[in-house]
Amino acid sequence: KGAGMIGNIYSMGLALQALEATGEFYSPREWDCAQAFSVVYRHDYRLPMAIAQVLPALVGKTYLQAAALDCAGTSPNLGAAGEPRATAAPAHSPRSHGDDVPRALQPRAPWHWVRRPPCPSASPVATITVHYSILNKLQGQHFSFNTTVCVPRGSTLLRVLRAAEKKEPDIFSFRTELTSWGPMVVSIHGLAASPADRTYWQFFDGRDSLQEGVGTYRPQAGAHIQAVFSTY
Repeated sequence: KGAGMIGNIYSMGLALQALEATGEFYSPREWDCAQAFSVVYRHDYRLPMAIAQVLPALVGKTYLQAAALDCAGTSPNLGAAGEPRATAAPAHSPRSHGDDVPRALQPRAPWHWVRRPPCPSASPVATITVHYSILNKLQGQHFSFNTTVCVPRGSTLLRVLRAAEKKEPDIFSFRTELTSWGPMVVSIHGLAASPADRTYWQFFDGRDSLQEGVGTYRPQAGAHIQAVFSTY
């Protein structure tokens, strides 16, 4: 139903590992994971946690098999005890004539004697416009605000939020907490998410719910980013 997506992009690693391990618990069958793997291949994983979960699946392994892997047997650079093998030092090439001359007396480019070459002028950084809005129709006093900010092309969503906060701090203030999956937004405009109430801030790009966190998602030019206070 999800064109290969199982849950979201962050859950794909464990989902593929689960499919790989099913043969140990259910009747043997061949799983067609081509669509799921195509989703993984298209994504640029950056978070260490996500990479650690996807890598075993890409080589047909699971965490259940990690303790039984023979790393020494698969690496030509490791000995039987898992220690690096001793390698002969590479032979040195004959010294060139320049090696016999003290460094201070070796010929140098003329600009070394006068001044360093001028640094190239930094090219202007291209910027994009991103529309950002926050919406709460769930708790307390409802609110809806929107703004437009300019950020360097390739910026993460976190940078967009910071630009909005800098522009209108009384409205677009926010807080994050660092998790193993990167920074997570836990409060916007003074309204905090609550595990007890099962509430959180959900982000959308247009009508699509984001599959990445604010620290890795990079909006395109003209994107309409919306943060909606939601329940789960």
